[in-house]
Amino acid sequence: MATKKNTVKRFTPKLHIRKGDNVVVNSGDDKGKKGEVLQVFPDKNRAIVQGVRIVKKHVKATQTESGGIQEMEASIHISNLSHIDPKSGDATRIGRREENGVRVRFSKKSGNVIK
Repeated sequence: MATKKNTVKRFTPKLHIRKGDNVVVNSGDDKGKKGEVLQVFPDKNRAIVQGVRIVKKHVKATQTESGGIQEMEASIHISNLSHIDPKSGDATRIGRREENGVRVRFSKKSGNVIK
C-alpha cells in the first residue's frame, strides 16, 4: 500500500484579505456580489463572506435548539475575491507601504489607505 506524503505547509502565506474587509466576488455563481469578510482561514486560503455562497445545512435537534434546515454562508477561495476601492466602489488590488513607521495597506486604483 502506498503511503501518503506529508503535506504540512511550512508557513502560511501573507493574505491580502482580512476579517472586516469589504470585498467583491470575481468568479463563480455569486459573481458581482459584495459583502464583508466574516472569517478567514489562512491555512486553507479561504474566507467566509456575508451573503455570499449561501448553502443549506441540515441540523439535528438538540435539547436546547430545534432541528431543521438552516441557511448559512460557506467558505469561498480567496483568489475569487477582490477588495472594494473605498473611493470608487470598484474592485482593486492591494499594495503595502510604510506611513509614519507603520505598514499600511492601500488601494492600487486610488491610493487610499484601507483600514
